[in-house]
Amino acid sequence: MAENQRVILLVEDDPDHEVLTIRALRKSNIVNEIKVAHDGEEAIAMLFGDGENAIPTPQVILLDLKLPKIEGLEVLRRIRESEKTRMLPVVILTSSDEESDIVRSYKLGVNSYIRKPVNFSEFAEATRQLGMYWLVLNECPPNSN
Repeated sequence: MAENQRVILLVEDDPDHEVLTIRALRKSNIVNEIKVAHDGEEAIAMLFGDGENAIPTPQVILLDLKLPKIEGLEVLRRIRESEKTRMLPVVILTSSDEESDIVRSYKLGVNSYIRKPVNFSEFAEATRQLGMYWLVLNECPPNSN
């Protein structure tokens, strides 16, 4: 996989939101491989494991907050604690608009907080813009792997 084609890690437990996010990214001509973790524990295993679940260092992590097993804010905390993942771009992509979630996310070092729009065309446009910025315009730190 070329450096500019690094993997996207989508951490999403809702199958409908997973499908919509992937569809919106593909519709925006984002061709990066998309790996999906369905809960926080699986996300941690993909990022830090050395077994069959481990993935290459992602270019961006799209992280939902309300997750089973390990909540999204705890996943974010662990990402920022590790030297291996500390500088990875993490975008919270959630339906939560609670001020406390927004504040805690930024205190833990999130790069961006995006509330999922309810309507599909708005969701698709938000995802297109997200993809264009984080996967095309943004300069990522060098891959440490």
